[in-house]
This record gives sequence, C-alpha cells and structure tokens, in this order.
Amino acid sequence: MGLNQPEQPLNLTLHDLSTQSLDQEMKDHLYITRQETTSTIDALITELEEEDGKEPDPEVVTIGPGTDRVTDPCLLKTDLSMGLTDEEVLSSRRKFGWNSLKEERCSPILKFVMLFIGPVQFVMELSTLLAAGLRDWIDFAVIWGLLLLNAIVSFGQEYHADNIVNDLKKTLALKATVIRNGQRKEIPAEDVVPGDVIEVEDVGICPPIWPIESADFLQGTIIPADAIIVTPSAHLQVDQSSVTGESLAVDKYAGERCFASSAVKRGSAQLVVTLIGDHTYVGRAAALVNQASQGKGHFTIVLGRISMILLILVLITLFIVWIACFYRSSHIIDILEFTLAITIIGVPVGLPVVVTTTLAVGASLLAKKSAVVQKLTAIESLAGVQILCTDKTGTLTRNKLTLGDPYTAPGVDKDDLMITACLAANRTRKGMDAIDRAFVKSLRFYPEAKRQIPSYALVEYHPFDPVSKKVTAVVEASDGTRVICVKGSPIVALNTAMEDGSIPDSIIDAYNSKVKEFASRGFRSLGVARKCEAGSWELLGIMPCLDPPRFDTASTIKEAQHLGLSIKMLTGDAIAIAKEAARQLGLGTNIYKPEELGVTGAGDLPGSEVNDFVEGADGFAEVYPEHKYAVVERLQNRGYLVAMTGDGVNDAASLKKADTGIAVEGASDAARSASDIVFLAPGLSAIVDAIKASRQIFHRMYSYVIYRIALSLHLMLFFGLWIVTLNRSLDLRLVVFLAIGADIATLAIAYDKAPYSSTPVKWNEPKLWGIAVILGVVLAGGSWLALGTILVYGEGGGIVENFGARDMVLFLEIALTQNWLIFITRLNPDIESSGWKQRLPSLKLFLAVFLVDVAATLACGFGVLEHPRTSFVAVIRVWVFSVGVSVVCAIMYLWLAQAQWFDDVMHGRSFRHKSRERSWEDFSKLDPELAEF
Repeated sequence: MGLNQPEQPLNLTLHDLSTQSLDQEMKDHLYITRQETTSTIDALITELEEEDGKEPDPEVVTIGPGTDRVTDPCLLKTDLSMGLTDEEVLSSRRKFGWNSLKEERCSPILKFVMLFIGPVQFVMELSTLLAAGLRDWIDFAVIWGLLLLNAIVSFGQEYHADNIVNDLKKTLALKATVIRNGQRKEIPAEDVVPGDVIEVEDVGICPPIWPIESADFLQGTIIPADAIIVTPSAHLQVDQSSVTGESLAVDKYAGERCFASSAVKRGSAQLVVTLIGDHTYVGRAAALVNQASQGKGHFTIVLGRISMILLILVLITLFIVWIACFYRSSHIIDILEFTLAITIIGVPVGLPVVVTTTLAVGASLLAKKSAVVQKLTAIESLAGVQILCTDKTGTLTRNKLTLGDPYTAPGVDKDDLMITACLAANRTRKGMDAIDRAFVKSLRFYPEAKRQIPSYALVEYHPFDPVSKKVTAVVEASDGTRVICVKGSPIVALNTAMEDGSIPDSIIDAYNSKVKEFASRGFRSLGVARKCEAGSWELLGIMPCLDPPRFDTASTIKEAQHLGLSIKMLTGDAIAIAKEAARQLGLGTNIYKPEELGVTGAGDLPGSEVNDFVEGADGFAEVYPEHKYAVVERLQNRGYLVAMTGDGVNDAASLKKADTGIAVEGASDAARSASDIVFLAPGLSAIVDAIKASRQIFHRMYSYVIYRIALSLHLMLFFGLWIVTLNRSLDLRLVVFLAIGADIATLAIAYDKAPYSSTPVKWNEPKLWGIAVILGVVLAGGSWLALGTILVYGEGGGIVENFGARDMVLFLEIALTQNWLIFITRLNPDIESSGWKQRLPSLKLFLAVFLVDVAATLACGFGVLEHPRTSFVAVIRVWVFSVGVSVVCAIMYLWLAQAQWFDDVMHGRSFRHKSRERSWEDFSKLDPELAEF
C-alpha cells in the first residue's frame, strides 16, 4: 500500500507465553520500540487532540430493531458466483429503472418570470401602464424598479433550494464492482439493478504500533445502492456519516442492510442489491424534501394577506372614485390621474423592499453570530418559533466519545485499569477506532499510566472481531514479564477472567450490578482484565464511554426555556442513551420510540391522539427520516411554529418541512441546501443568540407593517374623500414624492434599536389592523383639518396665512406626520426594554427621517414643480400642527397597544362571556360542589 510498515510482531500463542524466549535480535527490536514510544506518546496525544473538530470522534448509533434485516428473501435468489445475466439485468431494469435520483427542475427563466405574477404584482404592472399612458416616466421607472428589485431578491433566496437533489447525488457512488455472467467487472453506479451481486472492501489498515504513521488513511468502497450482506462470516465497519450526519463506523454482519452512499472502512464482503434510485434510504430522503418544498413560508403568507386586504381597499376606493367621476362626467385624463394616485398610495409597493432590506441587514448581523441566513423570511419564522426539535449528537453533545468515571474492582487502582486498556488498543493514529482514540487522549488525566506505558513492548496483538468481542494484546514489561491485556464486552471480559476460577463471587456480583447500571444509563461499557505471567486472571473493572454534553448546553437550554421555547430531542441513538443525555441536560425524560407515530404502519393510536402524544413527548429515539418529518408535520398541524436542527442527509426532509430549518456546524451539503439558516459555530448557544436577534428584527418589521398600513389607509381616506367630494386631488408628482420619501426614510428602520421579547412573537393581525386603522383615521383627520382651514378661509387663508399654496402645505403636513409615525409604532409597551436608551431611535433612523423632513420643508418653503413659495410663518405653523397630530397618534397607539379590552374586541371575544367565566371560576373555587357540577 506504500505505507511505512514496521516489522511484524511475533506470532505467539497465549499458551506458549511462559516458556518461549526471544532471540537477541528480537529483544533489541523491543528495546528500540520502547525508546521510540517514550518520545512519541506525548506527540500522539497532542496530535489526536488537535484533530478534535476536524475528525470528530463518533458515538454509537443504534439502528431501529427489525429495520436492518432481510425483508424480501426473493431478492436474494441471485447465484453469488454467477451474478445476473445480461437478460436478467435488462428485465430488472425494465421493472425498476435506473439507479439514479429523479430530478424535477424548473427553468430558471420561467421561475424568474413567475415572480411577476400575482394580484399585487398585476396592480403594480397596471400602474406602470397608466404612468406610461400619462407620460409620467418618474412613476413608471420607480414602480418597475421596485418590481425588479423584489424579483431579483426573491429569485436569489430560493435558487439554492433547487440544488438539494444535486447535493444528495454527490454522496452517491460513481462506480460499482459487480459479478455478472460469472465475471467480476466495474460498471457505472447508475447501471446497478436489484439482484446485482456487488463486492465491497476497504483499503487496508496500518498495523498497531506506537510510533505515528504519516500515511493518510484511505476510505473504502462507496456502496452504490441499498443492499444486504450475504457473505456468511462477513464483518464490515461502515461509515454512514453521509447518510446520518454522525461520524460513526457501524458494525454490519451477514443479513444486515447497508445504505447507498455509505463507505466501507473495514472488511470486505459480497452484497445483493435490494433497492435502487428513489427507493433507497437516500432516495426517500430526496422525495420527502420535494414533498416538503411545496408549502409557502409563514412570513410570505402573512405579507400576502396584508397586501391582499390593502389591494381590496384600493379597489373599493377606486370604485367609489369612478362612480363619483362618472356622475360628474370627469375627463378621462383626470380619472386616470386619480386612479394612478390612489394606486400609488394604496398598494404597498415599497413594503417588500423595506421588509427585504430589514431582513437583509438582520441577516448580516446574524452572520456576526456565526449564523448564515439562506432564506431571509426564515428570520421572521425563527422569531416566532415555539418548539425547537434538535438532534443530540454534535448539537446537545460534543460528538466526542469520552471516557466516564471508571468502576474498579476492590483493590484495583484506576491507573492500572487505564494502563491495561491502553495496551489493548490499536495505537497507530490512522488505524485507531473511536474507542482507542478516546483511551489514548484520556491518558492526559492519568499521568502515572502515561508514564508507565512506554515501559511495555508489544509482542502480539489480536484486534477486535465479532466472534470473540474483545481485543487481546500480549506485552512485555521492562523486567521481561509478559502480560495478557484484554478489553472488550463487559460479559466477555468477565468470562475471560473467570477461566481459572480465581474471581470471588462478591466481585462478580458487584461487577454485574455495575454493568446493568451503565447499560440502563445508555453507556457503552468496556470490561478490562489482565493476566501476568505465571499468575492468575485479574478482573480490573469497567470503563464507561459516553458522548458528554457540551459545556454550555445545560445553561443554554435553561435560557431557551426562559425565552418560551419547548425543546424536543430527535435522535437516532438508542433510547437509553437519549434518556441519559436528557437527564444530564435538564430536559424532560419522556422520550419514546417512534412506533406510535404510525409512519411505517405501526401504532394503534388515532390521529388526534398521536398529535397529543407528539405534543406531550420530550423527544424520540431511534428515529429515521420519516419519523422526524412526521414529528415536525404533526406539531405544525397543531398550530406551532417549529424549528428543526440537523446535519445529515436523513435530516434534509424535516429541515425543509420545518418553519425554520437549521443546519448545525459540520452539516452535509444536502442538509445545508435544505436549511434556511446554517450555523458555523457548534452547540445551541448560537441558536439562542439568533433567536434573540430575530425577535429584534421581528419587532422592527412589525413596527413598519403597522406604519405602512396606517399610511396607506391615511392617504386612501384623505385623497379618496377629497376626490369624491371636491373632484380635486394633490399634484400627482407630489404624491409620488410622498410615497418615495416615506419608504426612503423608513429604510433606516433596519438599523434601528430594538428590544427582544421574552416569549415567541407572532403576528397579532386583528389587533395590528385595529391599531393601523385608528392611526390612519387620526392622520386622515389631521390632513382634512389642514385642508379644511384652507377651504373655509379661502385659498390664501387658514394655515397658509396668505403666504403659500394649498398643495405644498398639504404635502409638508403629510410628509411630516407620516415620517414621525415610525417613531411611534416602533414603541412596544408589551416588551420590557433594558433602559430608556433602548427606547430611543437609532442615529441612522433619526437622521433618515430628519433629512426627508428637511427636504420636504425646503421644497415647501422655496417651491418646487412650478408651485409657489410658502412663508416661513406658514411652515412653522405646519410643523406645530403636525406635532399636535403626532402626539394624538402616540397617545392612541400606546393606549391601544397595551389595552387587553381592545385585543378582545378585535378578536371578537365577548366581555360579558369572559366576565361570566371569571365569576364562575371564582364560585367554583369557593364551592367544590359547584366545580363538580
């Protein structure tokens, strides 16, 4: 293999250890090896520690019972020596197709064009036609610019989701070695059919010796399809990390299933293909992803409803205006100008732009917290998440197999146990499995063991095998004493030590009791025993192996719970491991197997009871992609906003289905593509920080949406009533400037200060609309009051004071009140702020509004677009009047925002009914009989 392999160890049997002697050459070899070990053991530990995070230590994943075994013996009728014939291959391909994943891709051009289709888009496009007909090229350019900007941003957000199947394809094999027509041949992986005999093998393993080998470890065959091992004595170690996302070499034996895209790390065998293409484990994950991608995002639905309601109000206003114009026999040009003015002020053309900008700025802030946002609307969903479904390995835990506190037999020192366990290990860095790496790295906590190990030289080594279920090493101490070191299954280690009957019953009973205790806690335990030359066997103890929680996970979970999140664990590990992890982290221990979900046909619970079952569970263990998908779907059916974390191909479907899919650190390409947010930092702490930031972003968007609705209602009421009653309106060019100025000023809300809510946030649409309508009415009343003074006292009277024209004064009044409204709606009395400074607007927002106000004031004072100048006195009067209108708006907003009665009214809840319920509850507390009645 081109590796620098040391000399082979002596081929000694255990029976001959006490009598066989070494020649001088071999003794010299052992002495040299001993000296080399002294200089390299510390370097080995250091190098293994440096690999943490780059090559994470795996933990044990337990595959669900009954899911690995042969389910259809008819597929295994192929003659293993002959394989399939050409005729059988063609017949199978006609029936099952090619071994590839189906791909449903939409033309990018068509996808982009579809972004211009929709009710609001149609109205905006109609407005451009009206503007072109009136030769109002400013309106034409502005509206088309907004349409293109929204389409480009939306196209960029969604484009990455189309690449999920491609990312899944990357994990599949390109070639396969099969037996056909009695000959061994290599074919493209897509040519594999059910019934094919495929051969898999690793690339070899370095022999065990202390000195560090520099050669890279090569990965073995990638399995091209789901297949069953048919070699009777086969023992494979299969890396399923591309499928499950967890770095684990799973032991596979004859009759067990291997998944497509898995890699053989150790062993060789023949397999018979049972499933190909879309029917494989990976294929089902891809199908679930396509199924999950059909729904719309939560935020898209909310904005769609708001836009549709405003559009309906615009159409109603236009209908009334057209009727009035019809009875007045107004000129068609005037009608078109009125129509364009109402459309510009009523349809929220700037709403998507401001919201997108706010989300984009928020995404850049989240990027500083190691969160890469791939879908901007996911920020809003994350702010409202009520349930977080999280994987265990690598998210709640370190994904580092670690040794726990060992159990030692009476009279045995922990260092003795550690020395024996490390001697019975593969000590070549590239050949170590997860357990050997954990033992060697833990030597830094056992300085005495680390000091003594170099004094032993390896004589013979028997690696772990599925028959003996133990590792046996024969070593020689510096004084020439031979020692047999055994490490393996606790029961096997006990049986080995009991061969000579030297173990007392009390030690055996205590040992078995500890084995049961460790098993109940989900630990992977290893028994350790030894026998010195001419001595009897010693049972040293048990070393538990576990994947420990991350140091910050427990505190982060408490903080998440304080933020109103319910956390559910979904893991492929055994249920005992999941419960132990939940116990250590302070999560609930109501963790179940997924049979009752009814995904695979199992489970007797009806639909409603299954939903209750999922809602009440703290988590599920031994789950597969279908189970994760079902959990997310059932929680969503109950009305919850659900976030899902994951890192493997098996998580892709549930990540796509969740309201917010989160790919954790080290996630596979498929998981990243299916996710809305990708975290670059490990653990839950980054997720909690992102939730806080997203709630701040939500507060900004909520404030702007109220502002934008109120603004549209204000101008529709004012201009609509003005046109209907007086057949007059503001100069259309000034209307355009009002719309542009309002959106330019509020773009800075993306940089505004904002508190975060201590509970999940949501769109309280009835209350939102109630507040916005009242604010719109107040603003419209203020504008009508300003216009009324001019109408009562004549064109040069009222607020103008004989110096200035009506249009410019109304333009300034509307510009000031609508810009200041954003300062009001950004206040939220329901959220506790960290101080008065948090209540103040940011400098960027203040300057943006101030500059627009200054521009409007100068335009009014000096006159623009052929409008005359306005006196300084009149400008001051308009400012004072606008301040008064804004004060009234602020009082109304703060009163209604924290009034429970107003919320009840907007939701249609009856006061009388609530008071009766409250009185009855008080009575029932006093009289138990009434409560029972």
